[in-house]
Amino acid sequence: MIMKKNFLTVSAVCMLSLSLIFTGCAQSKQKTEKNKQDNKKTNTQSVNKNTQADNKNSKKKTESKKEKTKAKTNKKETTATVSKSKTSVKTSDSALAKLRFSGKAYKVINNNNPNFSTAQLKKKSSYEKYGKLDKLGRCSTCIAMIGKDLMPSEPRGTIGMIKPTGWHTIRYDFIDGKYLYNRCHLIGYQLTGETTNEKNLITGTRYLNINGMLSFENQAAEYIKNTGNHVLYRVTPIYKGNELLARGVHMEAKSVEDKGKGVKFNVYCFNAEPGVKINYKTGDSVAADGSKGKSVKTGYGEDTSGKSSSLSSNSAAKKTESNKTPKSDKTDSSKTTYILNTNTMKFHRPDCGSVDSMTHKKTVKSGRSALINKGYDPCGRCNP
Repeated sequence: MIMKKNFLTVSAVCMLSLSLIFTGCAQSKQKTEKNKQDNKKTNTQSVNKNTQADNKNSKKKTESKKEKTKAKTNKKETTATVSKSKTSVKTSDSALAKLRFSGKAYKVINNNNPNFSTAQLKKKSSYEKYGKLDKLGRCSTCIAMIGKDLMPSEPRGTIGMIKPTGWHTIRYDFIDGKYLYNRCHLIGYQLTGETTNEKNLITGTRYLNINGMLSFENQAAEYIKNTGNHVLYRVTPIYKGNELLARGVHMEAKSVEDKGKGVKFNVYCFNAEPGVKINYKTGDSVAADGSKGKSVKTGYGEDTSGKSSSLSSNSAAKKTESNKTPKSDKTDSSKTTYILNTNTMKFHRPDCGSVDSMTHKKTVKSGRSALINKGYDPCGRCNP
């Protein structure tokens, strides 16, 4: 009986020990599995963090690369020069002055799109403005809203008395027309009828005048005559530093009513002459082979404008004499009758050919200086 009781006690102890062992193993296994899961989770989080960091670094590198590319592109666009084809370029005066003549009369600027503002293109009434001469006596920008009312109705008179900066009367036998330099109207006479306006005349080569500017002037003039519409027209002489001779002229134009369908151009015309080396500081020149041109001395009335005029030399001289104003008209001691164009801010003689075509005119009796002080300019055709 005692032995049986001991046996049961021992068996119970053994069973309890085994139970504890199995429980411990199970808990150990669960703990191991939990540790594995925790380690896996930690590794996953670490990988995710590393991946996010890598992605962030990669994004920063990509953005940095884009910024560098953009900056490089902007730099290229800023420093671009005109190629033979139409292309957009920087159109500052200094940038245009650096363009080199390569045998072609002009270069297309900004794909022929002029740089007019919306406000400038909204105006549809004629006007003309000629910039002031600078301290060296050089012309500056001229702009006009050109309509039929500004265009001349008679041939151009002589302009030989005007001597723009850098002027030399010099001849080379190989140049068409012989004379190297013409008196170039920035806004052509056929457009606004300005004859002897010194703010509108520069020293330009025959090549600039005929091969460069004339075809664009003709394009605008023919359009206006045929349609009666307006063309916004701007010409800027381009100088380098204090040089007396312009390196070229920047010409822009756009027809207003049809938004450029009829006329639209933006060009830079070179003030150069094939076969001649020009000193732009003084206007002096020499042929490419080293030979000098023939200097010509002429008196009042000498005219080498290059652009045709149907007036003979005698009739031109007579016209010039007839346009001279008596001394009494030039002073304020007695008042004279003038016709004011209140739109273009010019005053004219009553017999001026421009008067009949004016749409905004006013007859006044005034002294010449008084009108100038009020902001009016004398007409370049009748020279009041």
